[in-house]
This record gives sequence, structure tokens and C-alpha cells, in this order.
Amino acid sequence: MKVRRLIDSLNYAFEGIIYALKTQRNMKIHFAVAIIVLISSLFFDLTRIEILILLLTISMVLVAEMINTSIESTIDLITDKYHIFAKIAKNVAAGAVLIAAINSIIVAYLLFFNKMNSFTIQVLHHVKQSPLHITFIALIIVIFLVIVVKAYFGKGTPLQGGMPSGHAAAAFSLATAITFISENMFVATLSALMALLVSQSRLETKIHNFFEIVVGAILGILVTTIFFQLFL
Repeated sequence: MKVRRLIDSLNYAFEGIIYALKTQRNMKIHFAVAIIVLISSLFFDLTRIEILILLLTISMVLVAEMINTSIESTIDLITDKYHIFAKIAKNVAAGAVLIAAINSIIVAYLLFFNKMNSFTIQVLHHVKQSPLHITFIALIIVIFLVIVVKAYFGKGTPLQGGMPSGHAAAAFSLATAITFISENMFVATLSALMALLVSQSRLETKIHNFFEIVVGAILGILVTTIFFQLFL
């Protein structure tokens, strides 16, 4: 009987995780980032303490998001009307998620930045000599491809809406070019953050959905990377 109750408890717990993953956009983003970070950690010589810190940080973000989801669901169950205390509860829960997310960015920076910097400099050193006009050609090709794909799907305009996000494609294309040319991990990080901010603005204004932005980002990164590899 005790074993059965334990299995039931585990099933309920997994149902909660699956529900949050299916219904919460931020939970999907956290899961995707966690997977990418964990896979990336395999390529770096992290100590046991660093791995422990990384796992605790990931867990804290996911737990905070799930608690936030449970609080929102509980409040929605109690009332569907505006109430100042309901607003405070939801805002505080969202603030907890924000703090956990900011902490995860700081931890990732401290764990990976120095390790990535030395590796990246070696990889990017020979790329720095590439002609600068490759950047502009790659950007133009990215824009053309975005227009072609949008025309194929028949949604949105070249500058707004539709599949994929042209702003995300252009932003990540430029961020990739800056990464190759600068040979400086700090500059590359700043350019990537700017590209993410551009993408976030398209998401918040509901001009694009998350999938359209991801496709645009991948398109910009791949095309620019291919150009820099072909014309070394």
C-alpha cells in the first residue's frame, strides 16, 4: 500500500510538471534553456562544485516557475474578478521567478564566461581577417530568405508578422557577425543580448509567436555562419 501511494505521489508530481510545461510559455523557455546549458556543460571542464551550482540554479528557476503557476491557478480558482490582494500575490510570485532567472544568468556568466573566452578566441582568430563586406552580404541574404519564406507561408509582411521573424533573423545575423569579427567574448555577449532584446520586443508586442522568433534566429545564425565559413 505504501509503495502504491508513493507511485501515485510521483505520478501526481509528474502530472504537475507536464501541466506547467504544456500550459506555461515561460516554463517551455526555461526547459529549453536548461537543456541547452546542460548539453553545453559537457564541453567544459566543470568541477563537481560547479556542476552542483549549475543544477541547483536550474532547479531553482524551474521550481519558482511552478510555484508561480500554482499560485496563479489557485487565485483563478478562488475568484475571476480583480482584487488588489490577488494582484499582489501574482506579482510577488512573478517577482520570485524573475529573481531566480536573473540569478541563473549571473551563475551562467560566472561559470562559463572565462572558459568560453579562451576557447572562442582560438576559434575566431582566423575569422577576424575575413572581409567586412561578408557581413553585409550575409545580412542581405538573410533578409531575402525571410521575405521568400514569408511569401511561401502567405502570412504577415516583410517587415511585420508572419513566419519567420525578420527582426529576429536580422538581429541574430548581426550578432553572429559581430561575434566572428570582434574576437571578444564580452562584445559577443552584448551583441547576443541585444538580439535577444529585439526578439523579446517582437514577442511582447504579439507581432510574432515564440516559434516564429526561434526560426528567424536560427535562420540568421546559420546563414551568417555559413558565409563566414565559406569565405575565409
